[in-house]
Amino acid sequence: MNQPLLPPLSASRAGHPTRAATLPARVGLGLKPQHYQDILASLPAVGFFEIHAENYMVAGGPFHHYLGQIRQHYPLSLHGVGLSIGAEDPLDMQHLQRLANLLERYQPEAFSEHLAWSSHGPTFLNDLLPVAYDRATLERVCQHIDQTQSFLKRPMLLENPATYVEFSESSMSEAAFITEVVQRTGCALLLDVNNLYISCINHGRDVQAYLQQLPLAAVQQIHLAGFAEDRDGNGDRLLIDSHGAPVDDAVWALYGQIIAQLGPLPTLIERDNDVPPLAHLLAEAELAETMLAGSRLL
Repeated sequence: MNQPLLPPLSASRAGHPTRAATLPARVGLGLKPQHYQDILASLPAVGFFEIHAENYMVAGGPFHHYLGQIRQHYPLSLHGVGLSIGAEDPLDMQHLQRLANLLERYQPEAFSEHLAWSSHGPTFLNDLLPVAYDRATLERVCQHIDQTQSFLKRPMLLENPATYVEFSESSMSEAAFITEVVQRTGCALLLDVNNLYISCINHGRDVQAYLQQLPLAAVQQIHLAGFAEDRDGNGDRLLIDSHGAPVDDAVWALYGQIIAQLGPLPTLIERDNDVPPLAHLLAEAELAETMLAGSRLL
């Protein structure tokens, strides 16, 4: 099949030329190397595939060999994990240029990043770390998002974080912080339902109250994943964003509530650790598709 046509350029609230995300309102899967050949052999009925950008920031090799073929059959979402939007340092322009090259090469229907930081000076950390929700951080995050959208000439989706600690100097709630970022930059929201549930349990927040405070009208994509569970030093539940298990029943229930309110949205099943055979992920995708179909009837 031919590459899908891109929608025309439009202006974001930040005044930058951007393209609107156009993923289908269906269920997609995170693309894993162990599934490349199965996907090309069977062309499963999924709505799209999503890749982690940093895994493809090379000129060639087997990852590009297979992705080029898969891209001919499916819409694509590009998910960044290393731009470090929340870092105190300026954005890494070499990293941003590599992102631009990758976006130009594959023309994905959506691009997203995390509300987090993962670098300090020359040091890069293999983690997505939390930010303080205060005015100084708000200014920095908005500046970084404006710079990213302007440089890439397309909008980005910002993903809500999974967190385990909070900063005592925070002067805003997480939901209020995200709302102001969306309003000031014109970026859309990638609502990770697993992250939402994890953070609320870990910090003793009311899940429903948190949902009501988010700018849900800005949601353009949803992520679903599994978590691991432990106990903290006080014996309370500690949920860990492991991406190594099936989607939990509590997360499925939240997802059903959200799409009943918002209608069908592009939804990704994430699995980055203990990756099962493709058939297992397709079964989860089928369940999500059934729920999406039900939301269309409401």
